[in-house]
Amino acid sequence: MELPKDPIMLFSVINMKLRDIYPSLDELCEDLHVSKQYIIDTLAQAGFEYNAASNKFW
Repeated sequence: MELPKDPIMLFSVINMKLRDIYPSLDELCEDLHVSKQYIIDTLAQAGFEYNAASNKFW
């Protein structure tokens, strides 16, 4: 699956997958073969940060 380039769409897709499928961002990144730092940096540019305790970006 190709992830959206738009940060807002990426935010939505990542949070949905974290909520429904993956218990951590690390597992999501490993399974989708995507850089964890890329996701964190891309979403940070849109004002979102990852909260590991909640397993979501906000």
